[in-house]
Order: sequence, then C-alpha cells, then structure tokens
Amino acid sequence: MNSTTPSSRPVIISPDTCRGEGDPSFRTPPGQTLTSKWPVLHFGEVQDIDRDGWTLEIDGLCESPLTLGWKDLMQLPQVDLHCDIHCVTRWSRLDNRMTGVPVSAILELVRPLPEARFVIQHADSDPDGSWTTNLPLEVFGGEDCILAHAHDGQPLSAEHGGPVRTMVPRRYSWKGAKWLRRIELATDDRPGFWELNGYHNDGDPWREERSGW
Repeated sequence: MNSTTPSSRPVIISPDTCRGEGDPSFRTPPGQTLTSKWPVLHFGEVQDIDRDGWTLEIDGLCESPLTLGWKDLMQLPQVDLHCDIHCVTRWSRLDNRMTGVPVSAILELVRPLPEARFVIQHADSDPDGSWTTNLPLEVFGGEDCILAHAHDGQPLSAEHGGPVRTMVPRRYSWKGAKWLRRIELATDDRPGFWELNGYHNDGDPWREERSGW
C-alpha cells in the first residue's frame, strides 16, 4: 500500500501494520511484548563505519553486478516505510518510520537471473566480517523491504546498523542485516550465522519460527 508524505517521498505501508485495522493487539505476533524503546541486540561489537567510505556490492546470479557508494545510494529512489519491528527475543516496536531505498529498485538495476532463488546478505560483524543471513528472493524483494539509512527522521545510528541496514518487516528483525555490505544472489539456500546457531531458517514471527531445532 502506497501513499505520499508532505516531504514528497512515497510511503510504503507494511501490510502487517493494517492487521485488525491497526489495532496493536492484532498487530502483535504471538509471544511478543510491546515496547516503545528500540533495544540493541546483535552479535559482537557495534561497527563504526564511515558512510562516505561505505560500499555495497550486489552480485552473484545477476546480469549487471553493481557496487554502490553512499552518494550512489542517495541518488536512488527514496521512500518512507511505515512498519513494525519484531525481535526473536520477544519484543515488538510498532509504528516505525524507516527511510531508504526499496529493495525492488536495487533488483531492477542488477536484474537477477532466472536461476537466482535466494539472497545471502553479508554484513560487517564480529569476529571477521563474515556474518550472513539468508532469505528467499521473493521474500527479500517484498513490497515493504528496503535498504534503510534513517529511522523516525534521524540517520540510522551505528548501534542499529547504520549507515545502512536491511528492513524485512514480515520476518524477525535478525533477517534484516545490520551494517550491510553485500547482497549475493544464489541458486542454493545457505543458512547464516544465527540460522546455524539454532534460529529458524525462515523466521516468520506470526508462526513463532524462533528455533530451528
């Protein structure tokens, strides 16, 4: 669902925010507790990344692999995303406004090959910058998925994954990689850091897909 803000940026409204006509009780997945704060949870130390030196590679099974810098990203179509955030550790924060570039716009640029079925997100994270998480391409390219650089009108802080992180509102938040550095299009699914350490491979909060054991 799209609308327009006074800033003239298009607004993407995540479908889950419309559950129960917006009633918080209908928008809160099973086993979750609402919070007005945004708790900080991740593996390793907060990464201090200079946005002017930040780059993002989009490669793998695509016709036109691409490397973006900060200025390149800011020249792409910008949207505001109205979404809820659900963490596997059982908290949810409703009514977030994220600003960034739709994933669909990135995919249009690189043109995935027909055999590309999965996306592996690579992120700068301890211990050696090899942290990943995986999603089906059809989920990653969903209408409400963006590469976010701002939250509620402020630049995304380092502790929350700045300068750029992925937002995938209809999955637990670990599926949206903090400190995003590479988007790899692949034929085969490859579970990432948390998936290999016991988290569910899909991470749908409405199905309480927390554990993969």
